[in-house]
Amino acid sequence: MAMTPNRPYLMRAFYDWIVDNQCTPHIVVNADYAGVEVPVQFVQDGQIVLNISPSAVTQFSLDKHALSFSARFSGQPMQVYVPMGALLAIYARENGEGTVFTAESFDEPDPTPESAQPDEAKTQEKPEKKKGAHLRIIK
Repeated sequence: MAMTPNRPYLMRAFYDWIVDNQCTPHIVVNADYAGVEVPVQFVQDGQIVLNISPSAVTQFSLDKHALSFSARFSGQPMQVYVPMGALLAIYARENGEGTVFTAESFDEPDPTPESAQPDEAKTQEKPEKKKGAHLRIIK
């Protein structure tokens, strides 16, 4: 049975945990990911670190597909949009507590419903390989 991606749930849990402990949540974003809207002047090596604390952003929204907010960068207001697949990590600035998301922990949803795909595409699909369970220790 296919389950929905866990990244949005983990993201929300870590965000709430960090804020509840009076720490500052920061995210690491893959700025080269399709659909990402971030201030490009602050991107380094294809990544950007963003402070998403309630005092630093407005209009914060986090759903199963993306996170978005408004913030000021060098005094200029900007709307930021980060698809879930572009989130690489979330951590507390004060102590580094948080998590890194693995590449296989999130797959973009297929925008085309299976019923709309041609019959040929359905017959040519290879059966999905089952991934073994994986757990990792988060310090």
